[in-house]
Amino acid sequence: MHGSAFDEIRHRIAQLVAGGDGADADAWTALDGDIRRALRYGGPPPAPAWFPDGDGTGRPGVERLAVALCGPDGRIREAALAYASDTPALLPLVAIRCADWAGPVRERARAVLGAELSGPPGRPAEALGALAPVILRVAGRRHGDAAHELLVQVLREGPEAGVTALLASRDRRVRRLAHRSAVDRGLLSPAQLAATAVTDPDVVVQDLCADAVLAAVGADDGTAGGAPLTRLLGARQGRIRAAGVTGLRKAGRAEEAEPFLYDRSALVRACARWVLRQTGTEPLPLYRAACAAGDGMPDHAPTGLAECGDRATDAPVLWEFTGDARPRVRAAAVAGLRVLDAVRPGRLAPLLDDGSPRVVRETRKALRPWADHFPVDGLPRRAAVAPPPRIEGDATAPPPEDGDSPRRGTAAPAAPRARGRMRRMLGFRGVFHRPR
Repeated sequence: MHGSAFDEIRHRIAQLVAGGDGADADAWTALDGDIRRALRYGGPPPAPAWFPDGDGTGRPGVERLAVALCGPDGRIREAALAYASDTPALLPLVAIRCADWAGPVRERARAVLGAELSGPPGRPAEALGALAPVILRVAGRRHGDAAHELLVQVLREGPEAGVTALLASRDRRVRRLAHRSAVDRGLLSPAQLAATAVTDPDVVVQDLCADAVLAAVGADDGTAGGAPLTRLLGARQGRIRAAGVTGLRKAGRAEEAEPFLYDRSALVRACARWVLRQTGTEPLPLYRAACAAGDGMPDHAPTGLAECGDRATDAPVLWEFTGDARPRVRAAAVAGLRVLDAVRPGRLAPLLDDGSPRVVRETRKALRPWADHFPVDGLPRRAAVAPPPRIEGDATAPPPEDGDSPRRGTAAPAAPRARGRMRRMLGFRGVFHRPR
C-alpha cells in the first residue's frame, strides 16, 4: 500500500476514533473493507503501521491496531483482538470481527465483546452507544446473528442505563430496538411514552410508544388515562390521534370522541365513530346536525357524513356544499360525493377550474373513473394538453411556415438513424465480405 493511501486511512481512523458515539456505522464497515483491500492489493503499509511489530512499549498504537484488526490475514486479526479490550475506541471493529469469515477470529471477537458488555457498571452503557449501530449493521451478514443476540440480551437483562443511553441514538434501528426493550421492561412512564409518540420522527417508534400508552390506560395508577392520553389526542400525526381516540373508551372518556368525528384524518373519524357506537351513540344524526349548522359547521363534516350516510338522503346536501364559500368545505363535499358514489361528471366538471388547489385535487380524484369517456368539451380549456405533432414524409424537411403549427420556429428534428439490429447486420456483412 502506498504511503499516501495509508496516510488517508490513518486520517480516517483518527476521525472515527475522535467521533465516538457520533461515528456512523457505515463508516466503520467501509473502513474495514478499505483497509483489507489496500493491504491485499497495494502491498504492505509502512513499517510503523504493521502489526505485531512493536514500538518498544509492547502494545500497538490505535492506528496500527485498527489496521491489524481489518487486515486480510486471519492470524493477525486474531492476535490483534488480544489488545482490543484495552482500546475501547476500536470496539466497533471488534463487533465487525464477530461476523468474520474465519471461525477462530469470530470466537475470539465474541469473547472480547461479551466481556466488554458484561463489564463493570457504567462501562457497558458507554460502549453501547458506539457498538449498537455497528452490531445492527452487520447483523444481516452470514455470521452476524451472534453479536445481535448478545446485544438484545444486554438490553433485556443488563443495566437500565444501557437502554436509556440508546433511546436518543441517531441510528433509526438502534432507537427502535432500545424503545422496544424499554417498553418490555417498563422503563418509561406513560407521560414519557406519550411525548415520544408525538415527537419522534420514526413512525415505528411512534406506534410502539402509542400502543404502550394505550396498554397502560386503566392500570392501577390510572395516569395513562389523563394527561398522556390527552397528549396523544393533540398529536400532529393522524395515526397517533387515532390511537388516543381509541383509548378514550377504555379511560371512560368516550364522550370526548365526538369532536374527532370531524377530524381531517379518515382514520381518526372512523375511530371516533367506533368509540361512540360502543357507548350506544349513533354518529349519523350528529353528522347531519353538524351539516345543518350553517357557518358553524366543521370543515370536514361533509366527508364524515358521506362515510356513514345514505346516498339518496345525504347526496343532495353534499351537492349544496360544492358551492360553499369555504374551500375546505367544497373539497370535503367533493370527497364525500366520491365516497357515496354520487358523482355526476357533467355537474362536477366546473370545479376543475376552482380557485383552490385543494378543490381541484379532490375533483380530479372524483372524475378519475370517467377519464376514458368523459366528454372533452366539458373540461376547462386550460386543462387540455395539445398532443405532440406527428412528423410524416421526409424527416429532414423544414417545419411548415403556417401559423397552425405548434412547433413553428423550432429546429428541424434530426433524421432517424438506422436501427441497432440493422447496423449490426451491416457490420457483420462488411466483415464477412472483406477482400482477402
